[in-house]
Amino acid sequence: MNPSELARMDATAQAELVANGECSAGELVEAAIERIERVNPGINAVVTELFDRARAEAASSALPNGPFRGVPLLLKDLGCHVAGVPVYGGTRFLRDRDWKAPADSVLAERFRAAGFIFVGKTNTPELGLSPTTEPDTFGATRNPWNPDRIVGGSSGGSAAAVCAGLTPLAHAGDGGGSIRNPAGACGLVGLKPSRGRTSMGPGKGEGWAGCVTEHVVTRSVRDAATVLDCVAGPAPGDPYHAPPPERPFAEELGRPPGPLRIGQFTHNDFTPAHPESVQAVRSTATLLGDLGHAVDDGYPEALDEPDLGELTSKAVAASVAREIAEMEASVGERAKEGDFEPATLAMAESGRALSAPEYVANLDGLHAYGRRLRSWWAEEPGAEGYDILITPTMAEPAPPIGSIKGAEIDRIIRLVPYTMPYNVSGQPAIGLPLHWSRDGLPIGIQLVARYGAEDLLIRLASQIEAARPWHEKIPSMHA
Repeated sequence: MNPSELARMDATAQAELVANGECSAGELVEAAIERIERVNPGINAVVTELFDRARAEAASSALPNGPFRGVPLLLKDLGCHVAGVPVYGGTRFLRDRDWKAPADSVLAERFRAAGFIFVGKTNTPELGLSPTTEPDTFGATRNPWNPDRIVGGSSGGSAAAVCAGLTPLAHAGDGGGSIRNPAGACGLVGLKPSRGRTSMGPGKGEGWAGCVTEHVVTRSVRDAATVLDCVAGPAPGDPYHAPPPERPFAEELGRPPGPLRIGQFTHNDFTPAHPESVQAVRSTATLLGDLGHAVDDGYPEALDEPDLGELTSKAVAASVAREIAEMEASVGERAKEGDFEPATLAMAESGRALSAPEYVANLDGLHAYGRRLRSWWAEEPGAEGYDILITPTMAEPAPPIGSIKGAEIDRIIRLVPYTMPYNVSGQPAIGLPLHWSRDGLPIGIQLVARYGAEDLLIRLASQIEAARPWHEKIPSMHA
């Protein structure tokens, strides 16, 4: 197999090579290791190598015969614990103590059962708290389209790695846009599942008051759908789970979505958007109209409410305080000066200052906001309401490295105002690479559906992918 061709293949195509006997799992893993060693020094996407472990798994007769047998997978250095594998969460506190997970997470078990082989861990901002991947611990991850630009966050290392062809997909997590924003910045597909679609067990029931979910960033819609079939479903003790799909998600690929009612949102008084991001949404709306959908300027009134930022920041702050306490208990040491970035410590202190009644009141506010937001969508196909909302992912093309880390909160919110609402409401959303700026940077588009309707998102996304394919677009820094 030509190494250049292999680097451009999605995970489904690589798995087919193994299934057809054209390539072995070991050959796929060795090729991925070679690409990481050659390309990663220029982008700093992979921060922990698991090469020896991956080689042993690829050679094992016990390698599961799942749909992605032998395909190399990178894991984000946050979430998805694997027994005996380091987890640092972007922190010096865990890195300097070389902390390793004591057991597999449910998601890791399901990735492994699907046949994936873990080849490394990817960079993330400290505890996933920033929309740019520039942790003090490991330094900045650089955008393969332009190494002076950010890759988004918090799954920025994963997105950069897939964008550069190191692996065909990578694990990602999303608590406020951390799958969709990096996918948008790097020209990838980023599907955030519905709340409860993938399990965070057994270590956690939920993250960030129910806002966090995990999946992958990919180059193709078919990979996003097929991986979701592998990892979706509740585990014992999960506090909630999404409704089961009518059929496997992969069977939605190419299935006509039917004529849909679609709204669009680009800006209001406190959500500014770059002209090229607005143009990206308008262009997508035109395409969808040409595909037979009814598109207008409608959007949920809840997006005009100014209080969501305060509600989410309190929930995240309390969660960060709890995470640091858990980490200290895990290693048996209290954090000392320099173990965490100042912004992380300030957020934790804010979380500790919340009383229990204040936290519960804040949680009630988040739930109420989610109900108001979700009421805009039709509750079922054919019912009154909209089917899909289009927005940008980030409000502007990826800004320069150094311009977001340490910036005032208002600047950060102006960059990523579009994704967090659907973490609060629990709705599925997918980022697609449908537009490029005049400077050659990807501008992602977000499609949001009603709760539990990943099937509709996949049907529509695959229709868009066929009408406006992006697979031939390759960044300058590519394997």
